[in-house]
Amino acid sequence: MKAVHLQIPADADYIDLVRNCLLGVATKLGFSYEDIEDMKVAVSEACSNAVLHGTREDGGGNAVIDVAFEANGERLMIRVVNYGNPFAHADARKSASSIQGDQPSELRVGGLGIYLMEALMDEVQMNSDEQRTEVRLMKYRG
Repeated sequence: MKAVHLQIPADADYIDLVRNCLLGVATKLGFSYEDIEDMKVAVSEACSNAVLHGTREDGGGNAVIDVAFEANGERLMIRVVNYGNPFAHADARKSASSIQGDQPSELRVGGLGIYLMEALMDEVQMNSDEQRTEVRLMKYRG
């Protein structure tokens, strides 16, 4: 399958378009219902983080998020790229791993996105520089 690319405005109202596109791609590739639902949650978190933390307008008020769905054998890779402030993913990952064992009342609001992505996907990679942040979500079929 060829890669599918999608560019959406950096606005939470458009994240459902990414989920719908993921549903079509993952169904075409033969992923199970459970895996598709897990991927939908993970990609929603990645897109939400991009909207909240990582978008910078291009001067014309046009902040965007680029999403790509790339199949390679039994693997689907979803890339979510935003163009904005660098993201300290190492610090966020450390914070996410420290929630295990916490009581729900002790958890802070926000900060669970990375934890959820890592729990639901087979692999999660994050790369950031001054220009952009890229999150790669990988799920293997079967």
